[in-house]
Amino acid sequence: MKQLNTKVIYFTTKTNTEVQKIARILVEERLVACVNIIGPSTSIYRWDDEIIKTNEFIAIAKTSSKNSKKSVKRLIELHSYECPAVLIVDIETGNEEFISWINKVVK
Repeated sequence: MKQLNTKVIYFTTKTNTEVQKIARILVEERLVACVNIIGPSTSIYRWDDEIIKTNEFIAIAKTSSKNSKKSVKRLIELHSYECPAVLIVDIETGNEEFISWINKVVK
């Protein structure tokens, strides 16, 4: 299988304002090619031994493999949560033209 050198970064935020701010900075700094924002969505999780239900915004950022760790580091610096949900997902296959665009847009 051809190595695509592309990652998706999934993260959530408390507000639309925060997710848009983080997304804009990551794109401006060429750490990611684009970010899709979804929400609000409902999240249910355990925190400090309590079950919490809250609204959050989901972000899906696309970047190159070489930028993924730098992107996550910067994202965590910008994030307001004590322990933000940030995950990197490998891309196995996809539209090669789109994947090529991602790798051209980021540093």
